[in-house]
Amino acid sequence: MSSFASPQLLWLLLLLPVIAIVRARRGPRAAVRYASTDLVREVGRTTRSRFGGLLPYLRLPALALMIVALARPQTSLARSSVKASGVDIMLALDVSGSMASLDLTLDGKPADRLSVVKSVVAKFIDQRPNDRIGMIAFAGAPYLVSPLTLDHDWLDRNLARVELGTIEDGTAIGSALTSAVNRLRTSDAHTKLIVLLTDGVNNAGKVQPLLAAEAAAALGIKVYTIGVGTEGKAPMPITDEQGHRHIVMTDADVDEKTLGAIATKTGGAFFRATDTESLQHVYAKIDALEKTTREVSHFEHHDDKFAWALLPGLALLAAEFGLATTLLRRIP
Repeated sequence: MSSFASPQLLWLLLLLPVIAIVRARRGPRAAVRYASTDLVREVGRTTRSRFGGLLPYLRLPALALMIVALARPQTSLARSSVKASGVDIMLALDVSGSMASLDLTLDGKPADRLSVVKSVVAKFIDQRPNDRIGMIAFAGAPYLVSPLTLDHDWLDRNLARVELGTIEDGTAIGSALTSAVNRLRTSDAHTKLIVLLTDGVNNAGKVQPLLAAEAAAALGIKVYTIGVGTEGKAPMPITDEQGHRHIVMTDADVDEKTLGAIATKTGGAFFRATDTESLQHVYAKIDALEKTTREVSHFEHHDDKFAWALLPGLALLAAEFGLATTLLRRIP
């Protein structure tokens, strides 16, 4: 990157046209008077003499170059490096059919649970640029959305593609937790976390949630659990046999006891989010609880290039002086 150390000095360049105008109005330099011009008329007509009258105009570009040199043009090389925070996080998101319930809001409008969760999770990811983050989605079985990565743009794109109905329905909390644990099992990060969000009760999969929690605890993995959805009944869109869409009220059933036990066993915490605001607060609280100091190193080097302008400027002045006293010497 190119810049000037003293760019304000470049304003002096505006004086050069003024100098040129003043010089033009003053006319040529006065010569020594002779009784008769016959003695010098022939000399004045020579090509060398005419070019000699142009020599003073070399001073303007010379002055311009010297002003640029005073402004100190320089090239800069800046480099920053940020080391990973030492925190690895696996996000486990419930994508079962009940996540279509319309009991939350997004931008002030009713929205299904999954859309709101994706919006909040995307902000959580953006706030932790130096953590390796991976993601698992689960319904009747878990599937990998993204392995642990520092490429959060790629992670955000994969999160945006998470949808309902892509796998068999159900809520396999234990299997999802086991899958997340396996992704962190070989991690050498100082801190390993799982943030598991669900709106239901474990009713699928082959692994019991508390057994998966014991495995997480044995590996030093902390699990934060989130139960999302209103308490009582929630509006759920359904499509009948004729293809018509209806809204029906269904029971909201979050297994708070099991989710709390998972968090306690692993040293994490359980949170209940009944609306969009509380869900945002939950992820913000987890973000604050697991902050680590990142290590940033910054290097900046400036290489002055004033000589590139100064030397040509001095060369022009030297050329004017040299030619004026030799080849293009003017008769006084």
